[in-house]
Amino acid sequence: MFDKLMNFPKWFGDWNKNNPTDIYGPIIVMGVAGTAVIAVVALLAFGQPFATNSLQTGPRGIGMSVPEFKSDLATPDPGIAALAEIGEQDGDIIAAMQAWTGIPNLFEDPDSYQTAVAGLMISMTQNINENWDGHVNANKQVGVTCYTCHRGQPVPSEVWYSITPVNTNMAGWSANQNRATSNSQFTSLPSDQLETYLVDAQAIAVHDLESRAAGIPGKDGYPGIQHAERTFALMNYFANSLGVNCVFCHNTRAFYDAGQVTSQWATASLGILMVQELNNDYIVPVGALLPEERLNPRTGDVPKLACKTCHKGYQQPLQGTDVIGNWPQLQSTDAVIDLP
Repeated sequence: MFDKLMNFPKWFGDWNKNNPTDIYGPIIVMGVAGTAVIAVVALLAFGQPFATNSLQTGPRGIGMSVPEFKSDLATPDPGIAALAEIGEQDGDIIAAMQAWTGIPNLFEDPDSYQTAVAGLMISMTQNINENWDGHVNANKQVGVTCYTCHRGQPVPSEVWYSITPVNTNMAGWSANQNRATSNSQFTSLPSDQLETYLVDAQAIAVHDLESRAAGIPGKDGYPGIQHAERTFALMNYFANSLGVNCVFCHNTRAFYDAGQVTSQWATASLGILMVQELNNDYIVPVGALLPEERLNPRTGDVPKLACKTCHKGYQQPLQGTDVIGNWPQLQSTDAVIDLP
C-alpha cells in the first residue's frame, strides 16, 4: 500500500522518467490544480466574494425579484459624501441653496434671471414635497431639496433637450430611430420618447391585445408599432435611470395583469405624472427667463428633467438619504422664504 501511495500519481513518475530535464511542466500543472482546489475550498468556507441579495419585488410565490450585488450596494452614491461636506450651513436656507447649486451669489441681484429662476425652483421643490409624497417618500421620509438634482452644480446633470428631428436632411423618413443618440441611450430605438411621454403626456402603450384589431394602428384608437418602440425606449431609459430591470415593476409573464405588478409600478406611475407636471408647470416656463445662450442652440428649448436627473442611476436618489428633515421651509407650499 505504501509503495502504491508513493507512486501516486503515476503520470508524474512517468513524466520524470521520460523527460528527465523538463521539471517545469508537471510543476505548473500541479500548481494550477492546487490553486483551483484552494479556491474551491475558500469559496465553500467563506462564500463567493460577489454574493448577491435578491430583492423581492412582486407578490410571493411568483418568483419576481431583482438580484443586487452586495459589492454594488456597499458602494455609496458619491453625492452623499459631497452633501455631508456642504453641511447644514448653520440652518441658513439661503446659504444652503447657494451651496447646493454651486452659485455663491444666487440672490445677489434681485433683477437677474438666476434670482427669478431660483424663486420658481423653490416653488417647484415645495410642490414636490407637499403634493407628490406618494412618489418621493414611498419607502421612507426623504424629501427633495435643490441638491437632489443639482449636486453642487449650477445646471444639474442628466437633463435633456429636444432632439427631434434627429436628421433634417435625408432620403425618406427616419422614424426617429436607428440614430445613436444620448436620448435613446445609444440604441436604435426612437429618440423622442422623453418629449412624447414626459412633456406631451401621450399615452404609454405597446399594442392592442387583440391579434386582429380592426382599423389602422396609431389612428383608430389603439397604438401602433411606433408607439411600442417609443415605449420600449422609455422603459430602457427607466432601467438606466434607476439601475434596475423590467421585473422591478412588471411581471414579465403577465405585463397586462394589474394584479401581478409590483408596488414599485405604482410608485413609478406617480413619478411619470410628477415629471409631466414639473416639466410643463415649472421647467418649460423657465425658457422665458433664461438668456439665449442657456437654451438649446438647435431647437431653442430649455434643459428639462426626467427620472435620471434625480436618481442618477440609483433606485432611490442619494440612496434614500433624508435631505429634507432639517429644512421645513421647503416642505410646504405655504412656507415663505425671505429672499435677500
